[in-house]
Formats: sequence, structure tokens, C-alpha cells
Amino acid sequence: PVPRCAPPDAVVWPQAVGQVQELAALCSRSRVPMVPFGTGTGLEGGVNAVQGGVCFDLSRMDAITELSLEDFSVAVEPGVTRKALNNYLRDTGLWFPVDPGADASLCGMAATGASGTNAVRYGTMRPNVLNLRVVLPDGRLLHTAGPGRHPRWALGTMGTAGRHPRESRSPAPCRKRAAGYDLTSLFVGSEGTLGFLTQATLRLHPLPEATAVTIATFPSVRAAVSCTVQVLQAAVPVARIGGCQGWGDQWEQDAAPGWIWAAGAAAGPLLAPSQGSWPLAEELVRLNSGCGQGWAQEPEERGRLWAMRHNAWYAALALRPGCQGYSTDVCVPISRLPDVVVATKRDLQDCGLTGQHWGGLGGGLVPPPLQPLTRSPSGPMVGHVGDGNFHCILVFDTQDAAEAQRVRAFAQRLGRRALAAGGTCTGEHGVGLGKRDLLREELGQEGLDTLRRIKSALDPHNLMNPGKVL
Repeated sequence: PVPRCAPPDAVVWPQAVGQVQELAALCSRSRVPMVPFGTGTGLEGGVNAVQGGVCFDLSRMDAITELSLEDFSVAVEPGVTRKALNNYLRDTGLWFPVDPGADASLCGMAATGASGTNAVRYGTMRPNVLNLRVVLPDGRLLHTAGPGRHPRWALGTMGTAGRHPRESRSPAPCRKRAAGYDLTSLFVGSEGTLGFLTQATLRLHPLPEATAVTIATFPSVRAAVSCTVQVLQAAVPVARIGGCQGWGDQWEQDAAPGWIWAAGAAAGPLLAPSQGSWPLAEELVRLNSGCGQGWAQEPEERGRLWAMRHNAWYAALALRPGCQGYSTDVCVPISRLPDVVVATKRDLQDCGLTGQHWGGLGGGLVPPPLQPLTRSPSGPMVGHVGDGNFHCILVFDTQDAAEAQRVRAFAQRLGRRALAAGGTCTGEHGVGLGKRDLLREELGQEGLDTLRRIKSALDPHNLMNPGKVL
């Protein structure tokens, strides 16, 4: 399941969209494969040059080209990461909340359809991308929502009063449109197989006026999921919900998971002040036989809790020094989450994969009582309870062919288990190299053929990131 390294024949570092166009046209005429590269944080082998060719490293295109505070939008090039953007926005009252954990390229996040711990409130990349500037495989330039045509005000007519010093005057995209096919959504999640994403216009959100984090424990996975559904139904302004499960040798008893929540209210009339929502959340925890541990409000304390979630990958790798990790990425309806998680834990034990027992049921997971990982008979799990997405982190010895085969077989079984539950084989990591068979089972032959016809129309010579997705 871990893709082998497949280096390209050459690497280029374009610094402007015109250079990307020239290089793409040259490769197209010479029938040379092309592989886009942002920061290399993807988990499905998307940047492997399996047929050689030229790698386009776009990290030097790192400009934030447009910012409109009034329109809640910003345009970024591929070298801009999510942390760099939020640092740039730090004194504007806005932020970009999609957080996959890694400090990934924002255009790369669009290419893979990424999401992360805030998806329960802010959604995935797909609804947060307003426009894309794409260099097609033959070098032509496409703006998926149309290029800017009319400035919002004529130069010199407004002056600078009331404008943020970094705010540009470039035209911003509409908040909604019903004109033609949704080309933006077509390229979000295309994983570099249809063109180079050389600029993304993103939707920004107001910073919450207050945020707090709490941890609660429950007697079972079902109780924890039930509480989560009730919290969402009660419109508690929750940005992230997560959990962990200390199953160890008691996985049969569906042992107690711990949950970590982040609740916050954005500045605006649609959400009650977050402090007012805390008693309701605490009452729902009690009604589901849970036990809360108070609220962390200071940034340092909140950051400490979530840092453990974001470092879960490295903590898992530390369980077996010298080994590699592979993360699964299924997503199922929330109502099916307990059954799928329990069946997955049983499968992990039966196939002899080792690691630390975590139950991945939320947007951030911390093992109670916030202790270091310890070994037990299955792999760590992390995920997002608000949208049913969870990950098994499988740490294994790549030199052990039998263990590698067990990991590969487990990942296929888990993908099919998710499909049988009405879910998907990938909630946010993408298809890449390893999930192509599962994609066929998920979409059906007609769905896959439709994707191939789209690919053939835009890339008739199969030069863009060949061997991925299809």
C-alpha cells in the first residue's frame, strides 16, 4: 500500500504561469509525461512519476495575488501553504479553516479534495474553492469560474480609506453561480490528472470570537456517536469533534472512547455565543452517560490538545522505529460508524497488525488521560466524527513481504466494508495509486467510463500524472 519511490526524469521550477504554459506545451508536443508537485504531503503516491517524465515543482510560485475582505476571498498560487495564508491573514479578522494537519500547499489541497479536522463546521476544500486558474496539458489557460472581467470599482474612484493595507482591488468571484457546468468542482479532486492548478481563489471565514476545547469519555462508541449527533442536531457551534478509544485487549466490549471537542462562535447572528452553548453540550454528554473534564479556553492549552492530534502520525511511527506507515481513509454515514469501527478493530486483530489501539471517531483524537501511546494488538485510528471519516494508521516493516501483504489486504477489506455501509473508499486523501480498484467498485463501470471520457477530452495523450486515479 505504500507507493514505491518513482523519480521523474527531470524537474523544472517555473516561477510564473506563463512558464508553466510554455513548459506544458513543450512536453505535450514531445509526448512527455508531466507530474505536478506542491509540497509533497499527499499520502496516496500522487507525485510519483510512475512513467518518468518531467516533474513541475510549483513551490516557487508563492504569491498571494488577490485579497478581498469585503468578498471574503483570497487568491493564492501553488507555493502558498495553509499556515502561510493564515499568518498573512492574522490581523484581518478572517482565516482559511480547512486543516488537513500537514502544512500543505493550498492548490495541492484543492487537487486532492482535502479536508481535515474542521470539516464538521466549515466543510472540505470543494465548497471553499471559488475559482481555479488551470494550465491544461497542451499549455492553454483555463479559469474554471471565468476570468475576472469587471473591477468592483474603477481605479482611483474610492481611494484607500477603509481598506486593509494588503487588500487588492482585483475583481473577486461571485459567491454563487448557475452558469454552465461546474468546472471548478471538476478540477477539485482531480489529483493533477487534468491540468496544473496554478492559482486557487478561496472562500475565507470570520474568525470565531471565542473558542473552547473539552474532553469527555463515554461507555461505548455508540454512546459517543449518539452524543455527537445530538450536539449537531442542537446546533451547538462545534468546529471539531474527535475521539479516541483505549480498546487494548477489551475491544470486544466496545470500551470507552475519549472525545475532544472544539466549540466556537463566529462573529454574526447565526450562532449563539459559544459560552452559552457549553452547558447544552455538557448536558448532552451527561444524557449519554459521558463524563466531561471542563473547558480549555486559553490558546496555549487548546493548542496543546490539538497538537497531540496533529502529531498522531509521528507518534504512531515511533511505536516501531525504522518502519513505515500507511493511512487508510474511508468515510461512512455517521449512523454506520460504530458498526464499521468495531468490525475494523476486529479485523485488525485477526490479521495480526500491531500498533496502539485508538478509535478514530472525530475531528481530533487524543488518548485519555492524554498519555503517550503504548503497544496493543491493533493499529491507531484517527478521524472526524462529524462526517464519518476515520483513518487506521498501519505501521509495518516494508521488508517483511508477509506483513506488507496483510496491510494491503486489510486496506482493501476496509475499503469494501465502507462501500457496503454506503460510504466511500476515500474521504479526503484521494485515490492516487492504491485505490483505483475500489474507485471502480464505488462508481460502477459507467461512472468510471465517464471519468475516462472527461480525461480523454482534456488530456488525449494521457500525459498529466499518468497512472493515477484511473
